[in-house]
Amino acid sequence: MTTPPQPPDLPTAAWHLMQRFVEANNRYGTLQRELKLGAGRGRIRALFLLREQPMTLAQLAEAHGVDHPYATIIVDKLEALGYAERRPHPSDRRSKLVSLTPAGQEVAAEADRILSEPPPALRALSAEQLTQLTDLLSRLT
Repeated sequence: MTTPPQPPDLPTAAWHLMQRFVEANNRYGTLQRELKLGAGRGRIRALFLLREQPMTLAQLAEAHGVDHPYATIIVDKLEALGYAERRPHPSDRRSKLVSLTPAGQEVAAEADRILSEPPPALRALSAEQLTQLTDLLSRLT
């Protein structure tokens, strides 16, 4: 006796489709090109972290989930671009605080603008479809 075919694993199928959609509409390449940040996402993430508050290199490394030498490389590049600066720590003479420059704040705002722009595939959906999608996604969060 043959076993009837099993229904597809719909949650897995939905998850794979969502992943494919997000990957296909990835904006990090655009950020790297338009903001001249180079390869990798480390500098972008550091911009967003430093936008919240100045940090020591150790704090940035921990918040970013990278080691101290890599955090130093990231900050060196951001400094070379004019987006970040190191200043003496007000209460620890051995440490420096890294903060964004006004240009760094502008670049972080531009990165937000780029990342928040919906991809063309979403803009092509009808209002009814977008309402359904929004309702479904809101149930997941």
